[in-house]
Amino acid sequence: QVVLVESGGGLAQPGGSLRLSCAASGFTFNTWAMSWARQAPGKGLEWVAGIYSDGSGTFYEDSVKDRFTISRDNAKNTLYLQMNSLKPEDTAVYYCNAGGSGGYWGQGTQVTVSS
Repeated sequence: QVVLVESGGGLAQPGGSLRLSCAASGFTFNTWAMSWARQAPGKGLEWVAGIYSDGSGTFYEDSVKDRFTISRDNAKNTLYLQMNSLKPEDTAVYYCNAGGSGGYWGQGTQVTVSS
């Protein structure tokens, strides 16, 4: 059974930082590309960042480039998202994903950026 569990969300001030983690189990983590997506209140799902199975390549949505960094530790079956220089528009529920839109999803973690 595939399980993805996000953690690390919370309240941050504008300009602050948060680090999200996603603990994966039930599949061969090091053979799957992984992604982070988010959904802001009243908006659709937005892909934020992705990373190849071996970490050799990454992609970012334009609004988070140079602020967010996706990484993974295949020895720990864990995906990360380091978020710096946070903005109020980054407020959303952040989801960990394996296998794209038809794949597997975590339950999400709330990130709120507000002063």
